[in-house]
Amino acid sequence: MKISTTEKNEMRRDAEDFKRREVFRMAHDLSQRGNLDDYIDFLSENMPFFKSNASMRISSNYKL
Repeated sequence: MKISTTEKNEMRRDAEDFKRREVFRMAHDLSQRGNLDDYIDFLSENMPFFKSNASMRISSNYKL
């Protein structure tokens, strides 16, 4: 997926605006505070929204 020129310009304007930059930084910091249980809860809550197609490929080195 490529970012359009309009989206790139919006991102640049956000980065140049001190207040917007701080909002993004605080949102990033807040998103990093969770622990493994929070992450598993997040995945469990969102499983119905994604399709899962198991692979029939068999590997001999036990890697996915």
